[in-house]
Amino acid sequence: MDLDRALSISAAGMAAQSTRLRVVAENLANRDSTGQTPGADPYRRRTVTFTNNMDRALGAPTLRASRIGTEPGAFPERYEPQHPAADERGYVKTPNVNSLMEVMDMREAQRSYGANLSVIETTRGMLMRTIEALRG
Repeated sequence: MDLDRALSISAAGMAAQSTRLRVVAENLANRDSTGQTPGADPYRRRTVTFTNNMDRALGAPTLRASRIGTEPGAFPERYEPQHPAADERGYVKTPNVNSLMEVMDMREAQRSYGANLSVIETTRGMLMRTIEALRG
């Protein structure tokens, strides 16, 4: 039945966005995490890569979080000579996490999650009305 497929596809989308929200929360929680020793690298921002996955049982493509990676690039530095992770110049490497970017990612994931939830609620309502009609 197509309604079952709609439920499964939306559930896959919700699972993918849940992963994205978890990674965003992790990034925000670690946005001030520096290295422990002088010159050590701090927390590196994590990213989620999504792929379109053909679900053969459903006969439909579904979204899934295929990989959690890290964002490449240099770390911003902050002059703080008294910090335990400061290098010989007095600079501390800080995480490459941008709070504004994380909040934007969070909102996008929230909207997508909500849209999939709406599909599930609508589909469930259609199924319930069908069952009621069959009962007569």
